[in-house]
Amino acid sequence: MKIFRRCLMLAAILFMFAFAVPVLAQDAVILTGTELTRTMPPGFYFQGLSAPTQMRNSAAVKFGTKRYVLAGLVDTSGYAAELRSKYEGFLITDSPIKINGTALPPGAYGFGFSNDGKLTVLDLTATEVLSVSTTKDNDLKRPRPLMMTKSSDGVRLYNGKDYVVITAN
Repeated sequence: MKIFRRCLMLAAILFMFAFAVPVLAQDAVILTGTELTRTMPPGFYFQGLSAPTQMRNSAAVKFGTKRYVLAGLVDTSGYAAELRSKYEGFLITDSPIKINGTALPPGAYGFGFSNDGKLTVLDLTATEVLSVSTTKDNDLKRPRPLMMTKSSDGVRLYNGKDYVVITAN
C-alpha cells in the first residue's frame, strides 16, 4: 500500500510539472539594448509607403523562447492627414496574441491610439482589424510615447499614460 501511495504521489508531482513547464515557457521578457535593436526593423511598409522606425519609441517582448511582439512608432509625415490620425506605428506578432482579451492572429499591422481612449489595429491596407478601449494609468511617473512593461495580467503597451494588455494566446 505504501508503494502504491508513493507511486501515486510521484505521478501527481510529474503531472503538475508537465503542465507548469508550458506556462513558464510563456513568461514575457521585455527586450532592451542590443537585443531590441537587433530585433526591431528600421522601417515599416503601410498602405503603399515605407516609413522609418523611431527607434527611441519602439518596444518588443518575447514570450517563451521564440515568440515575439514588436511595436514601434514611425514617421508618418508622408501620409495623408486622415490616415495619420489613425496610424502612428506598427505592431508585428509572429504568433497569436490577445489585446485586452481580443484575439489577433500573427501578422504585421499598423496601429493608432485615439484621444477618446481607443487602440485601433489596422491591416496593411488600412482596414480596421480590431479596436479596444485603453486604460489610463494615472500613477505612471514618466510616461513615454511608446513603451512596454510587464504586469500581473500580461504586458502593457503604453502610449503616454494609456495602455492595453497584450497576452500570448
